Amino acid sequence: MHSAASTSADFAGRDICVNSTNGTQTAAAKASAPRYLFGRFIFRYGLAVGSVAAATALGFLADRWDLHESVFTIYLLAVALTSWYAGAWPAVIAFAVGELAFDYFFTPPFYSLIVTHEDLAYFPAFAAFSGLLIWFGLVRRRAEADLRQSRDLLEAEVEQRRALNVELEKRSDELRGTNKELEAFAYSVSHDLRAPVRHIAGFTELLQKHAHPVLDDKGRHHISMILESANRMGNLVDDLLAFSRIGRAETQRTTIKLDQLVKDVIGEIAPDMQGRNINWRIGTLPICYGDPSLLRLVFSNLVSNAVKFTRTRPQGEIEIGSLNHTPDEAVVFVKDNGVGFDMKYKDKLFGVFQRLHSQEAFEGTGIGLATVQRIVHRHGGRVWAEASVDNGATFFVALPKPGKV
Repeated sequence: MHSAASTSADFAGRDICVNSTNGTQTAAAKASAPRYLFGRFIFRYGLAVGSVAAATALGFLADRWDLHESVFTIYLLAVALTSWYAGAWPAVIAFAVGELAFDYFFTPPFYSLIVTHEDLAYFPAFAAFSGLLIWFGLVRRRAEADLRQSRDLLEAEVEQRRALNVELEKRSDELRGTNKELEAFAYSVSHDLRAPVRHIAGFTELLQKHAHPVLDDKGRHHISMILESANRMGNLVDDLLAFSRIGRAETQRTTIKLDQLVKDVIGEIAPDMQGRNINWRIGTLPICYGDPSLLRLVFSNLVSNAVKFTRTRPQGEIEIGSLNHTPDEAVVFVKDNGVGFDMKYKDKLFGVFQRLHSQEAFEGTGIGLATVQRIVHRHGGRVWAEASVDNGATFFVALPKPGKV
């Protein structure tokens, strides 16, 4: 209790100290403000009077050197100097005092303020040039004020963006850390689930083999359902494990001829096409840069999907070709005439475990396209799809060309 009270008192004392300090600073600022304004006032109007006094002294020197015509210009320079550094009203004062000094010292009758015809000739010109200089000074100071305001706004925006970048970098680091934890979790769970699932499938097969004579049709059906579900679970765990390994594996990048890679992929899935009538159209495919084994998995998934989803067609039409979108990337597409999908679900297409068709209609775990997207993103590329229901689908993969990574 004593410690808590002393701590509270300590914090309270600090608050009082901070508040008193802030109050002292505010009071000092308020006290210094009038002094600053008074000093500024003295400077501005002192400059007006001083510039006219200096112009008068230079006028006497010009008179001595028989340069009387230059005195007019000297007083205009005094007005210009005041307008430039002190503003409009001090420039008006400089104009008025300068006009009086010029009339008193340099127009006959000398040392008199009597207005003569010569004065009437000089006054409009002096007033016009002085007004022009004052206007120019006003425009210049307004432009400077606008520039200062723009600079302050720009500095504030730069500072805000700098703080935002720091925050984004912090969030990015947190997100990368979270992703690594999720990958480790998925890998651990998938790895640990493989053995129990295989045990379930193995013992179910033994049970089916040894208990088959003593089971009725309903019991045999239940065992087959258990075995089917266990096998599906095993495939799901295997795919999830492979998916989590993609983010952990180091990529070995090299130049890849996609023509040969796609031919190899079609050869690998040939057993799945037994008894199928498929018309293949393979165009000229570009050379890209990436990891051969990972990109083989990309096109294996895409071509397998094209084969699977054209199963309901009497004749499957599968086209693999390329587009020349930009000089920096190679765009390859896989097009089929299968069942397609509704484009309003395109955002779900590449999600893990996301399926747009039922398990009974088309087998799969819903990880294949998520794997494709993850591999392509790791290569600095893009993947997207276009389709319509019962009208086929086209998947596009954009990969960096050699020398563009």
